[in-house]
Amino acid sequence: MKPVELERLSIDKLWKLHVEISKILQQRIQQEKLVLEDRLSRLGGRAAGRRPYPPVLPKYRNPDRPSETWAGRGKQPRWLVAQLRSGRRLNDFRI
Repeated sequence: MKPVELERLSIDKLWKLHVEISKILQQRIQQEKLVLEDRLSRLGGRAAGRRPYPPVLPKYRNPDRPSETWAGRGKQPRWLVAQLRSGRRLNDFRI
């Protein structure tokens, strides 16, 4: 359709056109996704998700609450930050 023709349409007709276009786009995107996932599986790759990481054992433990542990990865937990600010060392919490 030409832009001039679209300008002449009523809001209801424009909305119906929008809904139809959205449905067609959704179908085509789904078809394209299936084709790409098929090609990826033939290449031996994974389609989605994160790669599996091995479990990491905790290295540090909160002496006040032994159930709180930290593996040493990522952001330091609040209990550890508070203890370090009070003058203790990281090795004091080693398991």
